[in-house]
Amino acid sequence: MNKKLSDIVKTLSDVNDFKDICHQHNELIPMPSVDVLNEIVKLVRAILFPGFFGYAAINSKNMLYHIGVNVDQLLFLLSSQINAGMSFNKGVNDKPCPEIERQSREKAREFIEQLPVIRRKLHTDIIASFNGDPAAKSFGEVIFCYPGFRAISNYRIAHALLMLDVPLIPRIITEIAHSETGIDIHPGATIGDYFTIDHGTGVVIGETATIGNNVKMYQGVTLGAKSFPLDENGNPIKGIQRHPRIGNDVVIYSNSTILGTVKVGDGAIIGGNIWVDTDVPAGAKLVQSK
Repeated sequence: MNKKLSDIVKTLSDVNDFKDICHQHNELIPMPSVDVLNEIVKLVRAILFPGFFGYAAINSKNMLYHIGVNVDQLLFLLSSQINAGMSFNKGVNDKPCPEIERQSREKAREFIEQLPVIRRKLHTDIIASFNGDPAAKSFGEVIFCYPGFRAISNYRIAHALLMLDVPLIPRIITEIAHSETGIDIHPGATIGDYFTIDHGTGVVIGETATIGNNVKMYQGVTLGAKSFPLDENGNPIKGIQRHPRIGNDVVIYSNSTILGTVKVGDGAIIGGNIWVDTDVPAGAKLVQSK
């Protein structure tokens, strides 16, 4: 038995047997940390929504101090994680790159400069969630309790980082929300203001999807790709438009699936359990035939 186990260990340790899925770590180059990225998301929430997250007993007298402390901590942690993301694909024999460290600090500062804009966008999402749900009793309830808002806030953070050309880290941040809420929003999607996801479980929004202002989705909605154009080697071509384009003032009810580069016009309503793979005119109302 010991001989068999020893042979299995040797087989599992053969790097050449699985080199494409083995990350050989350079101790001098940091690795991204899901735990630290979770802490970063919590810090951003404490900065954007003081009192709701982080230190609860915050008031006008100590606001400046607590936000300043959190911003300072955010700059330190985010710089390190951006550095880890940008260094992730470096070889085992490569040395730490001072230029990457400098770029990481600069990108972290640029992200922090965007926090007022991110908060304004999230404020519109809170308003949309509150106004769109008669069960919501307050903005605070939306901020504290709603999984849709939690997923959207992670997306807004991740999207801002992706627009700064930060690799890997944005996807980890949205996948944290995916695991917490069951809502899968790719950080590359483009989403306008006043966006709300009601209930939310099972929602999927693909990388190249575009969503206008004042759009509401219910649980189980998919904005997915219909097919994948292949290159000469038979592999999917990456980086091309392949997901739906949703206009302004659109409502998409539960478990509907919209696939491909179709356009859903302004003011359209997609009923529940509808399969859509062609353009939907503005103001149209799609329902199941009885």
